[in-house]
Amino acid sequence: MERTLVLVKPDGVQRGLVGEIVARFERKGLKPVGLRLLTVPREMAERHYAVHAGKHFYAGLVEFITSGPVAAIALEGPDAIAVVRRLVRSTMPNEAEPGTIRGDLGISGLRNLVHASDAPETADFELALWFEDGTLLNYAREIDAWIVAEEPART
Repeated sequence: MERTLVLVKPDGVQRGLVGEIVARFERKGLKPVGLRLLTVPREMAERHYAVHAGKHFYAGLVEFITSGPVAAIALEGPDAIAVVRRLVRSTMPNEAEPGTIRGDLGISGLRNLVHASDAPETADFELALWFEDGTLLNYAREIDAWIVAEEPART
């Protein structure tokens, strides 16, 4: 099982879309293992976006993510990172396909509703930043057997 981080950014929280966004991931079969609503401290935002420090858009990212409440969601499932990225799609909402979160709900540019980890290393770093040790849950759901099928043995 793979874990990843999704942030519902201030525009998504202010527009009342947290529930719908979480529901889309759950309907796909991903399991929430951590949920947190917070106003992001500047230092945390700077650490989160450190890979972009020095780029022309860095200050705007930090300003926006600290401008209002954010919902941090840790999700678990097979290939969770790739699945989330497909559901989220293009950074620019006007370029995202219908049926995706940004394509259906996004407006423009930085106001693109969500952040999603892009690689296992990034997910590990971000999950550790947004969730303290021991705050992510390990639990089984009855539906997991219907979502995660065991692969037949190959000979």
